[in-house]
Amino acid sequence: MPKQVQPARPGVRGSRTGRPIMALLDLLGRRWTLRIIWELRENALTSRALRTACDEASPTILQTRLTELRDAGFVELTSDGYGLTALGRELLQTFAPLNRFAERWRRRDD
Repeated sequence: MPKQVQPARPGVRGSRTGRPIMALLDLLGRRWTLRIIWELRENALTSRALRTACDEASPTILQTRLTELRDAGFVELTSDGYGLTALGRELLQTFAPLNRFAERWRRRDD
């Protein structure tokens, strides 16, 4: 009888190990992912506004990251553009390293 593989839980697609925390770290470790989450922390943004906020990112990379974040359940498409879901907001509140990354971005942009 072949060994059955348990699918990853919803919201953690792309996990190579099948472990939710590893899938989350893999997703957050991809370039521009944290920046997108941080930029969406207060308001929904259109694709154009996100490109302006992440001016060094190519449109292709931004679209890829947004798709990954939507598939993972952190970002949703609203009438105003892209916005954080409740899960995305919870991630911002509980994942303290995001604040350190944001401080680095602010210092770099000043």
